Amino acid sequence: MRDISMERVNETRENILSIIKSPVLTHEQKLTNLACQADSLMEVLDLPEGLEELLNVPADRKCICDLAEGHAPMRPRYIIPDYAKFMKEGSEFLQLKPPTDLYEAINNLLIFYKHVPSVTNYPVYVGQLDELLEPFIDTVDEAQAKKLLGMFMTHIDRTVLDSFSHANIGPRATKAGRLLLEVEAELEHAVPNITMKYEEGVTEDDFALEAIRCALHSAKPSFANHKMFKGELGEGYVIASCYNGLLYGGGAYTLCRLILGNIAKRAKDIRDFKEQQLPYVLDIMARYMDERIRFEVEESGFFEHHFLAKEGFIHRDRFSGMYGLVGLAECVNILLEKEGIEGRFGHDEIATRLGVEIMDQIQAFNAAHVNPYCEGTGGRFLLHAQVGIAEDIDITPGTRIPIGEEPEELIDQLKVLEHFHRYFTSGTGDIFPIDMTVHRNPEYVLDIIKGAFKMDLRYLSFYSSDSDVIRVTGYLVKRSEMEKLDQGQAVLQNTTGLGLGASKNGHILERKVR
Repeated sequence: MRDISMERVNETRENILSIIKSPVLTHEQKLTNLACQADSLMEVLDLPEGLEELLNVPADRKCICDLAEGHAPMRPRYIIPDYAKFMKEGSEFLQLKPPTDLYEAINNLLIFYKHVPSVTNYPVYVGQLDELLEPFIDTVDEAQAKKLLGMFMTHIDRTVLDSFSHANIGPRATKAGRLLLEVEAELEHAVPNITMKYEEGVTEDDFALEAIRCALHSAKPSFANHKMFKGELGEGYVIASCYNGLLYGGGAYTLCRLILGNIAKRAKDIRDFKEQQLPYVLDIMARYMDERIRFEVEESGFFEHHFLAKEGFIHRDRFSGMYGLVGLAECVNILLEKEGIEGRFGHDEIATRLGVEIMDQIQAFNAAHVNPYCEGTGGRFLLHAQVGIAEDIDITPGTRIPIGEEPEELIDQLKVLEHFHRYFTSGTGDIFPIDMTVHRNPEYVLDIIKGAFKMDLRYLSFYSSDSDVIRVTGYLVKRSEMEKLDQGQAVLQNTTGLGLGASKNGHILERKVR
């Protein structure tokens, strides 16, 4: 462990005091922030040379972002427990037997969630809820089942205090799945996020339409291209956190992201970007992730001592690293401008071609880089189109078209997106506010989903233009809660603050309504 300066110690102490005195943080939010400050005093990683000038610099020059994972990672960023095993066998550590009815099933899951860590300190995946609860759904009558599910989802919303928590349903219809959709449409909660795994010919139209009606009320579920994901990750995949495709019983050790627009600023021209600047940053970020993973596996003791691993709810060899990126749009626009070429990402073929060339180069680098602890994904990291953070200014999430610059016609936007979704096995997605008149015609949205998935788009999200619950990037917030926070009132969920930042810096309330 390396020494740090007293200047840094005193700066941290000032941060601690400001957290303690904060009028807008809840007690639990203060504890979480205080833990981060303690972690920030650590220096235990063997960092690659050159990282400092790419990571710890002002925002307009930062080329690598580690998304506040901490200086001494004590657990993987995203953990995906085998909830089916838990429901079948119970847990010795938690002193829980397998459930026999819906009351016990819900109670056991709620207890289990309290003991699933992540970078947010809350579970980023709460299970394939329709399949987990379907065996118990008829142990009570339907009215009682719906009431219990409502209480269950309300409990999650009030105790899992950010919407990076994610549930899955589908692709096949179940009674539990239908009741969950009914409940969520009525509750209009921001937590948990939900994804429907959709595959035409497998998912019944009436089940998909019910999901769309729910989404127009509550901004969830989103829709994942089940055929695409299972073809890459196998049947044992989940969608967690924002829209992250990960292996069941595993997860992700770490997620770092390239800020492509800032890398482009370093380049003299397109050739310099491709031959010098991008390869340099790609290598440093990969080696930084390698070191974070090495510490987690070899030194933190998590996989040796945590009950999730000891009881077989997770397996270390089903974890991988997520190699993320943001700002492809800005990167392309900056490089074209440096070359004196007219064209703008999302509107011109030359911009699309350059974006594809950049993604091909990133993909080739990732395919050649081997990490010994990513066995579940062939020793390779998974590419991820990161959703952005509240502090991002002039940085578009992943490979999206910047808000305010969307093509006039939806089909033209989809034709751009189809070039990029294929790269991101661990997640990408696009968001479409839908005119509230679509409440009368949800078939319109289903046609979009069917057509887009035939184009190999990976993940789509919709919400009604008049909905209180909205999708920020990959997570959900309530407009009404953002307004409270903006007025200086404390709010329950951590992600409300992120959403407020994104509304001011990322203009998420200005998306083109379809």
